[in-house]
Amino acid sequence: MASLSTYSRIILKIGSSLLVDEHTGRINQDWLQGLALDIAEFAASGTQILIVSSGAIALGRERLVLGTGALSLAQKQACAAAGQALLTQAYEAVLSPHGLVTAQALLTLNDTENRRRWINAKATLATLLSLGAIPIINENDTVATDEIRYGDNDRLAARVAQMVEADLLILLSDIDGLYDKDPSQNDDAHHIPTITELTPEIMAMGGNANSARGTGSGGMATKLQAAKIATEAGCTLVITKGCHERPLSVLDAASAKASWFSAKTNTQAARKQWIAGSLQPKGTLIIDAGAIRALRSGSSLLSAGVRAVEGQFEKGDAVLIHDEHGHEIGRGLTGYSVLEAAHIKGLKSKDIAKVLGYDSGTPFIHRDNMVLST
Repeated sequence: MASLSTYSRIILKIGSSLLVDEHTGRINQDWLQGLALDIAEFAASGTQILIVSSGAIALGRERLVLGTGALSLAQKQACAAAGQALLTQAYEAVLSPHGLVTAQALLTLNDTENRRRWINAKATLATLLSLGAIPIINENDTVATDEIRYGDNDRLAARVAQMVEADLLILLSDIDGLYDKDPSQNDDAHHIPTITELTPEIMAMGGNANSARGTGSGGMATKLQAAKIATEAGCTLVITKGCHERPLSVLDAASAKASWFSAKTNTQAARKQWIAGSLQPKGTLIIDAGAIRALRSGSSLLSAGVRAVEGQFEKGDAVLIHDEHGHEIGRGLTGYSVLEAAHIKGLKSKDIAKVLGYDSGTPFIHRDNMVLST
């Protein structure tokens, strides 16, 4: 596959079994130092890196002396609270010597399913990346209940990849990719290096590989579900063994087995398709001829060009864009609620703060969040 340097935004998903020593319950410091060297090299070349890391529960279990038995939800949440600080400190300790700034971000299922929370989380992560920081993301196990938990960071990583429009998601695992049958029980299991389509037959190859120290649900089935989410969002996904001293360097040199899942399209095309066909519009913006010309030349929709607002919508909802004769020009994700929009329509951008009392710096619809009719 292509060199990792050809990807501009990479998400690393790191499992508990790699990060935390099974016997001591403490950070695998030498391994983490090697990973930090890899991250520093790619960051120096301009690649943006996000880390989705397990390990808080495993570290908290050791810290609270809870042994290796099954944990109740309340105990998992307690472990997460006790372990998350250690997890964040561990990444800060190995990345800061390379001049890299880390930032903690804790997400729940609701944050990636609720539209408004999605928009807010996306904006925060995008800002961190623009400032050169490396977000360290984990599920917010401390507050999430069983009903609002992912329960595994493979799918969380895929949702984050979708959210930030990453072009590569690397699952650093304890297995070197997808096999047609469980290799731990079948000597004739065949490794599959490239997967171009997630057929029912491929999805059926998933299994369950449990880990006592983590949340207990990190099997191949969740990795295939993550692959489906990521590839449909235009993000390539790779599963590889992460135990090497410099796991990214080894992967980049094609020195270890891996399974690559090809993206169905690129991230921008996937997003445009999603906006065009998957979202139910909640309202309509009527714009003037000058705004139409600006949109067709590649500009975002600004408040000055909006003549009227119809419907009931919140920030981040899909809306239709019509000309003053009622013809559809396109559709997109609005940067304002209907109440805000009604107050600022027709205004120049510099006057928005005077009316709303704040200025988010957001256009009515950003060009990346818009699809124009042909």
